Amino acid sequence: MCSPSTLAISCPEHARLESEFQEARDRMRNLMRLRKLSPSEERQLADRVAMAIARLKEHLAEHRCQRW
Repeated sequence: MCSPSTLAISCPEHARLESEFQEARDRMRNLMRLRKLSPSEERQLADRVAMAIARLKEHLAEHRCQRW
C-alpha cells in the first residue's frame, strides 16, 4: 500500500487532485469563519469540495492504489 507522500511523488495527477481538494476545503472553511454565507454560496463551495473528492476517488480507483 502507498502512503500519500509516495503517491504524490509517483503520480503528479494524484498530487494535483489532492491539492485541488485541500484548496477547495480550506477556501470553504476560511470563508465560513469570516462571514455568514448565503445558502447559494455555501452550496456552491460544498459542491466544489464534493467534486474534488469525487475526482480524487475516481483517480484512485483507476490506478488501483489506496491511500491507506
